[in-house]
Amino acid sequence: MAASMCDVFSFCVGVAGRARVSVEVRFVSSAKGKGLFATQLIRKGETIFVERPLVAAQFLWNALYRYRACDHCLRALEKAEENAQRLTGKPGQVLPHPELCTVRKDLHQNCPHCQVMYCSAECRLAATEQYHQVLCPGPSQDDPLHPLNKLQEAWRSIHYPPETASIMLMARMVATVKQAKDKDRWIRLFSQFCNKTANEEEEIVHKLLGDKFKGQLELLRRLFTEALYEEAVSQWFTPDGFRSLFALVGTNGQGIGTSSLSQWVHACDTLELKPQDREQLDTFIDQLYKDIEAATGEFLNCEGSGLFVLQSCCNHSCVPNAETSFPENNFLLHVTALEDIKPGEEICISYLDCCQRERSRHSRHKILRENYLFVCSCPKCLAEADEPNEEEEEEEEEEGEPEDAELGDEMTDV
Repeated sequence: MAASMCDVFSFCVGVAGRARVSVEVRFVSSAKGKGLFATQLIRKGETIFVERPLVAAQFLWNALYRYRACDHCLRALEKAEENAQRLTGKPGQVLPHPELCTVRKDLHQNCPHCQVMYCSAECRLAATEQYHQVLCPGPSQDDPLHPLNKLQEAWRSIHYPPETASIMLMARMVATVKQAKDKDRWIRLFSQFCNKTANEEEEIVHKLLGDKFKGQLELLRRLFTEALYEEAVSQWFTPDGFRSLFALVGTNGQGIGTSSLSQWVHACDTLELKPQDREQLDTFIDQLYKDIEAATGEFLNCEGSGLFVLQSCCNHSCVPNAETSFPENNFLLHVTALEDIKPGEEICISYLDCCQRERSRHSRHKILRENYLFVCSCPKCLAEADEPNEEEEEEEEEEGEPEDAELGDEMTDV
């Protein structure tokens, strides 16, 4: 049962009237499924649409390691200077131009029952109205025997950083249905996301959980059922239904990254300074990031994932004409044109990062098959179809990469 486009657009296009409705969803083929197409000319650099997710959740290890984010919209809650101090391990780290930090601590509110933090009264209310009444553990927030805490601990013991998904995204899907007056509407919205065959679902679960995935999946299903069972979506709690739900999140979850420090750096870039002052500030920022890399490594952002209906309709291309980003330091996803897009033209993003897109066709196809279970037939791949597979070069490129290095679209620069 498909959701109406009215349902879909109510969640995404033109947030606060800032972007026009210039797209439509069409069926492409049995292989590709749906696609997103322009309905009018879109100029390079234009925001095509802004979308908020049906649900989003911070990654559990990310939250445990004190990456403080709004429990609803994932907005970074630390001041930029606090963020820099934690990431460098230097409590005395001072940032110039502190007035450029946009974090408003005076607006922060917590849940009066479980103390989870929100960036604003609006987010606290939105969470309460959509799912938090079901998920709020109250005074049992730190009780290891609380069913939700047992579920989260089991997830952390199975899915280590770098994280690409969260069991709490699935929990918020169930809680949303539980709390909803119109349960069927939410079930229709969640049904918009692509489905896979049983064998494909097993491949996705294997990728997320590792070689012992069958036993681990059953453990998670049991704990998930104990914590959250809901009759309206009883199929999600069966072995096959839970595997399908898991695969849905693994395939469609879009990585979200937020950072108050990144926002401060972008604001610094816009300052009008004398050449000498600009050079001094740029040198300071370069050194700051070197210090962060030495102390923290690659984990700079508050990280999580969300389910975005329109974004999930954007097919992949190795030569994309659009890109996703999170410029507002929260879960609002912006899709921006990388070139002029004509009416009737498909809007494509890349599931690979810029470095991966420069690799050979063979290497790109290997990454896409392993993580998204499809073979790319974009113009670049078709043009390179007759090129030899330079196997030795591919092995050298892949040597030493961490297991999840290829998940290029799991985190988009803020």
